[in-house]
Amino acid sequence: MTEQPMRLNEEELAKLNEAISSTEDLGLLVRGVFERNGAEAGYDIAWEVESAVDALDVFASRWSIEILATLYIAGERRFNELRRLLVGISSRTLSDKLTTLRLAGLVDRAVVDGPPVKVTYRLTQHGGRAGRLLGPLVAYMRVNNGSVTGPE
Repeated sequence: MTEQPMRLNEEELAKLNEAISSTEDLGLLVRGVFERNGAEAGYDIAWEVESAVDALDVFASRWSIEILATLYIAGERRFNELRRLLVGISSRTLSDKLTTLRLAGLVDRAVVDGPPVKVTYRLTQHGGRAGRLLGPLVAYMRVNNGSVTGPE
């Protein structure tokens, strides 16, 4: 079954495209700051490439982006709720990825004494901010591949 594109009215599509353009402008600003200051400090372009790879490493790992997106969209969840929302993930993989994301400072594990003991996972401030920064990229990809369009 082919997924029908999300249709936005002209005003909403314009807002979305403006947010994407604004993010592009900010990206150019960030790139310019790194370029100017890197050259002055003796950093070569390899430093910036390595920094980009390091910054995105956690997101490129299988299941990490899915877990972060689920917590960003659905909010705080218990382990089994996450497992049900993430179709195809094993309990072991979910546990391992949650630990990795906790160590990266993106996810927080909250334990409430019981009985029964209740454990939930939620994005940290850092994780929420990363989610908000990825939002325009997701929107751009959806508009670019035709998943989001304007009125007919």
